[in-house]
Amino acid sequence: MNDYSAYDALGLAELVRSGDASAAELLDEAIAAVAERNPALNAVVTEMYDEARAEVAAGPPAGPFAGVPFLLKDLRAAYAGVPTTSGSHYWVDNVPDADSETVRRFRRAGFVIFGKTNTPEFGCCPSTEGALFGATQNPWQAGFSAGGSSGGSGAAVVSGMVPAAHGSDGGGSLRIPASCCGAFSLKPTRGRVPAGPTYGEAWNGLSSEGVITRTVRDSAAILDAVSGPAAGDPYWAPPPARPYADEVAAPPGRLRVAVQREALNGAAVHPDCVEAVDRAADALSDLGHEVVDAVPSYDVKGTGDAFTLLIAANVQAGLDRYGTETGRSPGPDDLEHVVGVLRNIGNDRTAADLVRATWAMHGAGRQIAPFFETHDVLLSPVVATPPPPLGVLDPTTEELNGYLTAVFNFIPFTSLANVAGVPAMSVPWNRNADNLPVGVHFTAGFGREDVLFRLAGQLEQAHPWPLVSPSPVTP
Repeated sequence: MNDYSAYDALGLAELVRSGDASAAELLDEAIAAVAERNPALNAVVTEMYDEARAEVAAGPPAGPFAGVPFLLKDLRAAYAGVPTTSGSHYWVDNVPDADSETVRRFRRAGFVIFGKTNTPEFGCCPSTEGALFGATQNPWQAGFSAGGSSGGSGAAVVSGMVPAAHGSDGGGSLRIPASCCGAFSLKPTRGRVPAGPTYGEAWNGLSSEGVITRTVRDSAAILDAVSGPAAGDPYWAPPPARPYADEVAAPPGRLRVAVQREALNGAAVHPDCVEAVDRAADALSDLGHEVVDAVPSYDVKGTGDAFTLLIAANVQAGLDRYGTETGRSPGPDDLEHVVGVLRNIGNDRTAADLVRATWAMHGAGRQIAPFFETHDVLLSPVVATPPPPLGVLDPTTEELNGYLTAVFNFIPFTSLANVAGVPAMSVPWNRNADNLPVGVHFTAGFGREDVLFRLAGQLEQAHPWPLVSPSPVTP
């Protein structure tokens, strides 16, 4: 197959169903693509070729993606017998004895999982850099960030290794790499995709499992395959009226679109990111939508403080649990500096502090809910700058204040959707003078992935984006 990377996941699945390609042939193509492109990108960090070949030999389940090669982010996606390191030296020997619920659903849908992708330690950095596996290169331009924390998956998808890959999003970790790499990604509503059985909710409900894809239809069909409650889930999102795959080609109607260009935390927004929003707003007007300048009102500082504490508490709890299971506490060289600081915050705060942070998180959801009763979607930049050079967001740095300043100046837009639990998506839009992608961000009300998929399908038709970057990139 000389044109393997020209197909999206549904297209490859159709080749298998029609007999024009076999699952074994697709797996060979995917492995060859990783061999060609990964040395320059450092997107795939764990090879699972034996497991994948055994699955193909046994015959993948007859799901909608039967025989399609797939990659898991090396964070929280437990695959029995394969290490889940979370990008940490401390967890290199963490080998789960059972699949997580999301992985079970990927496999049930027919995906052939053949590797894991790079992530910063415990997903705590918006750039995929770290001491264990090193940095992932941007697939469009070497020396620049692929975003994070699902940057390995973003680079793998856009470079042509796979048409879709798993990721997770606790503060933008699907949408940030989608923007940096030029892919599509939607963070689902809180409770849409189960986090079990290890977690009832990930990061106290901040984080959601999802995928990065080249096409909107793949994202919708995959969400159909993996969403819905699992036994014992503490809560779940309201079920959709019909499959999300049916929404992609459906007319969105005339939407009322609010536009936000400025960061509410005071971060400067790069002209490239403002230009992308302005061009998207013009395109939406041309498509018949009502476009207005409006921004939801909520407690920005209180929400930001709660967001930091919730992440810190979950980092600390995860480290403590692993230490109890293994009988080994992290040594001085086991954790990167930023993660060590988060662990200390988690240890220093009280249980009452955690409850107050949860109240603030839920309060933000209530504060912005009325906004989405009068506006269908909010358009904003995904990030405040184009992909930064590698090293700007290096989580191994000892310069904590400079690092935190760089983080909050980069990602002032995405975390609101995590705190409020609402769906949001990154849509490829521009490339700047350095040939780096710049996406645009859309947020909708609770449970309204249908609105986002209809709008994304319309934008994909009106403003198609490159599906695969030039490859291989030379570092």
